[in-house]
Amino acid sequence: MDLFKLFNKGESSNSKDIAKERLQLLLIHDRANVSPQFLEMIKGEIMDVLTDYIEIDETGLEIKLTRTKRENDNSTIPALVANIPIKKMKENIR
Repeated sequence: MDLFKLFNKGESSNSKDIAKERLQLLLIHDRANVSPQFLEMIKGEIMDVLTDYIEIDETGLEIKLTRTKRENDNSTIPALVANIPIKKMKENIR
């Protein structure tokens, strides 16, 4: 989810899609008690680390918070889920 996309008026998007993304940001905040800006910061730092080793298709990158059940007591906890499309592995790693 790209936070800056939500406020870019030059991009043609219908209001349904914009409302859906804004609602998702609000749900993320409620579920994990983190701001959308914090999630974007995490996304940026993950991308920085990964791009040292692989080429990423940034248009398909998706990082979100969701809920998952713990195995030992079945309680629900927040989980960070990442879908990171890889273009190719870098050959000359430091």
